Amino acid sequence: MAVVADTGPSAGTDAAVLAEAGRRRTFAIISHPDAGKTTLTEKFLLFAGAVTEAGAVKARAGQRRVRSDWMALEQQRGISITSTVLQFTYRDHVVNLLDTPGHRDFSEDTYRVLTAVDAAVMVLDAAKGIEAQTRKLFEVCRAQRLPVLTFLNKYDRPGRDPLELMDEIESQIGLRPTPVTWPVGEPGDFRGVVDRRTGELVRFPRTAHGATVSAEERVAPDRAAVEEGTAWAQALEGCALLDEVGATYDEPSFLAGESSPLFVGSALTNFGVGHLLDAVVDLAPSAAPRPDSSGAPRPLDGGFSGFVFKIQANMNPAHRDHVAFVRICSGRFERGSSPVHAATGRPFATKYASAMFGAERATIDVAYPGDVVGLVNASELRIGDTLYLDDAVQYPPLVTFAPELFARMRNRDSSRAKQFRRGLERLEQEGTVQVLSDPDGDPTPVLGAVGAMQFEVAAHRMTHEFGAAVDIEPTSYTTARKTNAETARMLRSVPGTRILARADGTLLALFESPFRLARLAGDNPSWVLDPLVGDVADAG
Repeated sequence: MAVVADTGPSAGTDAAVLAEAGRRRTFAIISHPDAGKTTLTEKFLLFAGAVTEAGAVKARAGQRRVRSDWMALEQQRGISITSTVLQFTYRDHVVNLLDTPGHRDFSEDTYRVLTAVDAAVMVLDAAKGIEAQTRKLFEVCRAQRLPVLTFLNKYDRPGRDPLELMDEIESQIGLRPTPVTWPVGEPGDFRGVVDRRTGELVRFPRTAHGATVSAEERVAPDRAAVEEGTAWAQALEGCALLDEVGATYDEPSFLAGESSPLFVGSALTNFGVGHLLDAVVDLAPSAAPRPDSSGAPRPLDGGFSGFVFKIQANMNPAHRDHVAFVRICSGRFERGSSPVHAATGRPFATKYASAMFGAERATIDVAYPGDVVGLVNASELRIGDTLYLDDAVQYPPLVTFAPELFARMRNRDSSRAKQFRRGLERLEQEGTVQVLSDPDGDPTPVLGAVGAMQFEVAAHRMTHEFGAAVDIEPTSYTTARKTNAETARMLRSVPGTRILARADGTLLALFESPFRLARLAGDNPSWVLDPLVGDVADAG
């Protein structure tokens, strides 16, 4: 696990901050569910030496099994529910890898992560290509202007023609693929890849279940033609076609988010994983100056600043802790410093700062732009908050998604009322669900969510993490609008509507159908029924 250390006596100077920022690579892995994202994450750790075999992390107490999917419910369901930060070193670079949920119901968590990274790796199943969630996730990348690397995964299984997949990528998401490696052999009969930079055939020796790394074999073109025959000839024909249409890596268009270096492989068998990890270091950008709320970029070598993009409770069940994840945007972070919490104007203590590795952590003394730092027991911080030293700065607030489903949450045991309230507070701080209350006095909270699985996660965590068993009762409401006290007074007598309040006091009017909302708005043009401005509806 990488723990950043001073690089010398001048580690606090402007030049050293820029040098350290240049060593950082901070990226997210995004995909549709079941495309192999979490497997690829674990194989990156394997190739970087952060694990000795897939899933086994070096620890002083011996080797222990760990996964990027560390939450119990994730392991039970076999899907990613929450994003995970994994910091490690590779080729003298500090890599901050953020594994994200692929399921649509957890899109909001993925969206926040994509605000905190400098690039993304998009994983596609070679048999399925672009899927609905892939399109939505890429739209978020486009909005963030993130450079994207593409990995065609599962090529060792039957699948689709890679040229067909390239056409689909360009036609459906508007990203021009520029293959760096090209497959030798058909999907399901994967012989290796042509490295278009050298013209060589690269073979990948198999290991038992892909649990360990074996050295790749590089074969000269003449020998490859003899040994691979027709498969090699077809691969060269494909490369010639790519040359003809100009599908070759181009740095300016990649950094502008217009083209995507494409790699082919199989995360399960380790085929092509090393090529992709090298590309993250060689091609993905390091940290760049971030614009503040006014649009002015904060210099990398200015005073320390960062923003909170994720909060997670109970990562260490033994201590019931509360971790705020901070993306360092500028300057040199020092544990024990007291940056200003922009939301309150007060100093904030950073005594308990950690480098994160899934659910594992290690105390960190310094960090630089691009790093992600976990501040433990930082209960005063909220998602989107800014921290800074020296010149004041405020980074743009992070959007929240417009809820599409609403459900009541009831506490089964009144003697656990304290645990129930604490659990709700934590879930809301994390953004797991939106917690709404009735200003007219009904004590039963209503949860707002993008997808039904968020309710399942909330109920599971309330029971197993906070000790308050709950029942979830779906409601018929599907649409919410911001309103004011006067309109709320009018709406209280309208059937099929309900008035609730967010924690910040904002009043929301809930409706059972968008058609009912449209009719009421048309009949009463003076009523305040505003879209949830700054929120994202049905986004990826």
